[in-house]
Amino acid sequence: MLKVGLTGGIGAGKSEVSRRLVCSGAVLIPPKRTGREVAPPAPPGPDAVVEAFGPGILTPDGTLDRPALGAIVFADPERLAALNAIVHPLVGARSAELERAAGPDAVVVHDVPLLTENGLAPLYDLVVVVDATPGTQLDRLVTLRGMTESDARARMAAQATREERKAVADLVVDNDGPLEALEPQVRTLWSELTARAERA
Repeated sequence: MLKVGLTGGIGAGKSEVSRRLVCSGAVLIPPKRTGREVAPPAPPGPDAVVEAFGPGILTPDGTLDRPALGAIVFADPERLAALNAIVHPLVGARSAELERAAGPDAVVVHDVPLLTENGLAPLYDLVVVVDATPGTQLDRLVTLRGMTESDARARMAAQATREERKAVADLVVDNDGPLEALEPQVRTLWSELTARAERA
């Protein structure tokens, strides 16, 4: 098994790279799936999250109001760190379960948005960073995701810099251009990953 940590700044296109890797044959362990499995109302996360952030982060039906929680944590680094301290151990345990189920010959890609920020690079056989300039990130967040510019900038500021991400990268995918420029890079990346998996 080859364990790959895939990361990149918000709006860099990490999800698009992971989707294409799955189409090539990778086993993806996405944070949204594992995060939602351990977030309210699934135990043991909800009590700790609600205790830390208050009942205002829950919808009327008791599920997590992600936009409300995001507005709190991405405006305050200390609150973001508090949330990470609660959720990351739970997500890590669930990810390990999914990884074990993938099989010994798999290329397992962990989609880890905050890999650099949390010093997680040593957990993986190699780290792949999807890179884009801050201007491209901002444009995608505002144009494609409908964020306000201030919200987008706050999300970006809460993450590591390009330089910090590249410092932990074994391989970098340049996604600053159009989608058609991404496909050949992902093909090359998949060839490299499968070659390394065979040597592992």
